[in-house]
Amino acid sequence: MDERSATLGEIAADAALERSSFLSSAGEQLKRFLHANRDRIKEAGGLVLIDEDPDYLSVAPDGTFRSRTRYQDEVTGEWYSETEVIESAAELAELYNPADVYAAFAEAAREEAGLPAEPTATDDLMDAAGIAPTETVGVGIGGRADEDAEAGYAGAADEWAARQQGAAALGSKEEAARFLYDLSLSFQERSQHSEARLIEQFEVAAQEAAGVLGDMMVLDDEDERLWLKGNGHFEAEVVPQLEDDEAAADRAGEWRALSAPDALVEFYDPTDVFGDLAEALAEAYPDIAQADDEDEPA
Repeated sequence: MDERSATLGEIAADAALERSSFLSSAGEQLKRFLHANRDRIKEAGGLVLIDEDPDYLSVAPDGTFRSRTRYQDEVTGEWYSETEVIESAAELAELYNPADVYAAFAEAAREEAGLPAEPTATDDLMDAAGIAPTETVGVGIGGRADEDAEAGYAGAADEWAARQQGAAALGSKEEAARFLYDLSLSFQERSQHSEARLIEQFEVAAQEAAGVLGDMMVLDDEDERLWLKGNGHFEAEVVPQLEDDEAAADRAGEWRALSAPDALVEFYDPTDVFGDLAEALAEAYPDIAQADDEDEPA
C-alpha cells in the first residue's frame, strides 16, 4: 500500500470513529430529552413530528417512534405506506439529524397548543403578558422549568392569542367569509391529524392482543372492507364516491387501499372504527359482551 492510500485509510478510520462517537453522544442526549419529557409526551397523547409527504415521523405515548415512508406503484399508480417502529433514541439518531428532531418537537408542541410560529416562549411573548424574562427559569436538555415559569409561559401564550384574535379587523362580509373559510380548513386539517393520532395510539396499545387474535375482518360491505390486522394496524379498502360524473364513470368500482392512519381518517371517523371493532369482537366472542353486561350496575 502506498503512502497516499495509507493516509486516506487513516482518515476513513478516524471518520468512522468520530461518527460512532457523535452518534453515541447524540443518542444519549436525545435519550435524556425523551426521559425528561416522557410524562408530557404521554399526557399529550404523542405528537406528529414530521408530516411532509412522503416523510412522516411521530412519537407515540409510550415514547417509541413511528417512521413512515410513502411510495407510488409505477404500474398501478396506487400509493403505499411502509411503517417502521423506532424503539430507541440511539436508533432515531442514526436515522434522523438530532437537530431536526428537536426542531420538530418544538414545532409540533407549538402547533398542538394552537400557538403560531412566533412569538413563542421568548422575551417578546413574555412581554405581551407583562412578565419579565428574569421571572422565568431556563430549561436545558434534560432540565425542567419550575411550575411558576411554566404557568407564566402558558398565560403569556393565552394572552397573546387573545390579543391577536381581537386585532383581526374584518372590514367586509367577504373578508369575514374568507377568514372563516381558511380557519375551517385549518381546523379540519388539525382535526384529521388528531384523529389519525388517535388511531395510531390505539394501534400501539392493541399490538400485543391483536397478535394473539390474528387478522380480523371488522366490516365487509359492497363498497368498503375494514380489518384489524395481526400486527395491530387497521387496513381498509373503499370505493371512493367521486363528485365528477365523468371521472366516476371511468373509475366505477375501483377500490382504494388504506393502510395508514392519515389515509383512514379521510373516510372513517375513529369513533365509528372503534365502535365497529367492538361490535365485531362481540359477535365473534359473545361471552365478552355478556361479561361486560354483567359488570354494569342495575
